[in-house]
Amino acid sequence: MSTRSIRRSDDDSDADSPELTAVQAALAAEHAAVYGYGVLGGRLDGKQGAEARSAHDAHRARRDALARAARDLGGRPVASNAAYALPFAVPDGPAAVRLAAVLEDRIAGAYADLVRATEGARRRDAAGALREAAVRSARWRGGNVAFPGLAERAAGADPAATGPVEAAGADGTR
Repeated sequence: MSTRSIRRSDDDSDADSPELTAVQAALAAEHAAVYGYGVLGGRLDGKQGAEARSAHDAHRARRDALARAARDLGGRPVASNAAYALPFAVPDGPAAVRLAAVLEDRIAGAYADLVRATEGARRRDAAGALREAAVRSARWRGGNVAFPGLAERAAGADPAATGPVEAAGADGTR
């Protein structure tokens, strides 16, 4: 799954700011996560199903907050795609759990970038979101990674495995 390219406001010189770019990238990643949890949630029940619903709700809330942040920064929030290509088939519960871990790893990467690009309250919020994604990823995976959100720092990590999510039919540009 990959995020769509980020649209910028044509009438605002701050539209090219690193902060707005990082907010838009995190927003695009949240759109993809909301979609992904919608797919995997139907394949989980019991405690895992409840965790998936909770994560889905958390990602929707973060998505909405990021859309407000993009507007506050003078941008037009990047819209969700109609569909996203999943990184692998999700026919059953074990595959759904794997997808949840991948989604959280990817979200952690987007929030790590947002932490680097922001200051103050927005940085604290991004750090909190990074922490939440790392905790959810560890729960889904059954273990943690050394540097959540920083695939290039994790020993033995495959950066492609935690890269951006791809929109179905997207041209691959960010």
